[in-house]
Amino acid sequence: MPESERTGHARQLFSIWFAANIGVLGIVYGAIIVSFGMNAAQSLLAILVGSASFLLVGALSLAGRDGGAPMMTLSRKVFGIYGNLLPNVVGWFSLVGWETITVITGTLALQALFTLFWPGAPVTTMVVAMVLMMGCIIAASLLGQATLVVIQTGASFIFGFLTLVVAALLISHTHWRAEWVRPTGSWLRGFVPATSIVVAGTGLSWANAAADYSRYLRRDVSSWSIVAATTLGGAIPTIGLMVVGVLLASQVPSLASAANPIQVIRAVLPRWAAVPYLLTAAGGLVVEGDLSLYSSGLNLLTMFVPLARYKTVIIDAVIMAAGTVYVVLVRRAFLGPFESFIVLLGVGLASWAGVFGADQLAHRHDHPRYPTFMLVPSPSARTVYWPAVGCWILGTAVGLLFTSSPWFTGPLARGVFAGSGLELVGAFGSAGIGYWLIERRHAARAHGKMKRPIGVSGQ
Repeated sequence: MPESERTGHARQLFSIWFAANIGVLGIVYGAIIVSFGMNAAQSLLAILVGSASFLLVGALSLAGRDGGAPMMTLSRKVFGIYGNLLPNVVGWFSLVGWETITVITGTLALQALFTLFWPGAPVTTMVVAMVLMMGCIIAASLLGQATLVVIQTGASFIFGFLTLVVAALLISHTHWRAEWVRPTGSWLRGFVPATSIVVAGTGLSWANAAADYSRYLRRDVSSWSIVAATTLGGAIPTIGLMVVGVLLASQVPSLASAANPIQVIRAVLPRWAAVPYLLTAAGGLVVEGDLSLYSSGLNLLTMFVPLARYKTVIIDAVIMAAGTVYVVLVRRAFLGPFESFIVLLGVGLASWAGVFGADQLAHRHDHPRYPTFMLVPSPSARTVYWPAVGCWILGTAVGLLFTSSPWFTGPLARGVFAGSGLELVGAFGSAGIGYWLIERRHAARAHGKMKRPIGVSGQ
């Protein structure tokens, strides 16, 4: 990116990530946490630990400032021009999947709103809600980034204020003594998998798009301000919404398993609060979906699919429509497909993030860290860097061994490890540590050769 276009400040990252995580899905996460049978203290700890995953987004955002390119373009330096295709495909499916989840959630929100006025036509209102939600996301994708930042900031304030109103309503009806005297749930089969789902659905889900927005920053923006703005921007709304979800699910246990959890949320609100809340909830999801749509287009370019913007939007729109129709009208269940999606793709993303983060750590003193010749096809660029690709495959395999979801169960996700939620830790740790050790060994060898006196044999 030309230096003349890099005029951004860290505070802009706060607005972007705050708006991207102010959607009503955070309340659903809170309900999922309660479904693992934990008490209030454990639930709060799971929320805090899971939301800390935005530190990963903040750390990876530094690559955008240093390299001035989208996230998966910078990933070519680590994996090679063609070796990067494997994690790139996983990242693209993840982004398109989140677009679909956003459309599904927005459709459910609008449908819950429409039933207040047209209660007798559920299928019709669902179809109208889906078309309207997709149309708004596609229209927003045609706007420039500066315009989106303004819209995101406004949506954040409005939806944030209404969320505080809903929280006040819930708190007034919460039986606090009953919340704190509930028995302690299982740490291995309750706390760990609940935290794992929060990590996969919050910070980790944005990891492969981190640099897409920090690449607009000036090179002199400090590292700590980038990490702090990104982490706080993502974590603050996530924590607040999940706490609301925990309170709500404690009063309405069916929230996590409901076919339309947004309808359940609407049912507990007075009419004067339900209408503006559902409207701004859908509006916030429009901006969130557009961020995923923007990054998925960049991912396609990195995968050597040089389509015009409108063509990538058409591809994504077809997938979003198909996924929404399946979940909303055919499957008529939200939680099962949702959990399976975030866990299975989370394994591949965790493995990629482990390798990329380890490369950042191992080469933190390199200048430049992301040379241009390594980011575009050229005779001097790496084609496939097998240590990175091998560690990514290893991490993904280790994660899948421990994966337990409605769609897939790994061979080690049974017995004592059944439902343990160790898939993300296994993927991230094995891939990251393995790659870091390899790069350390390469660096030690290179350092030894530099210190060897001229004329001395290497034997």
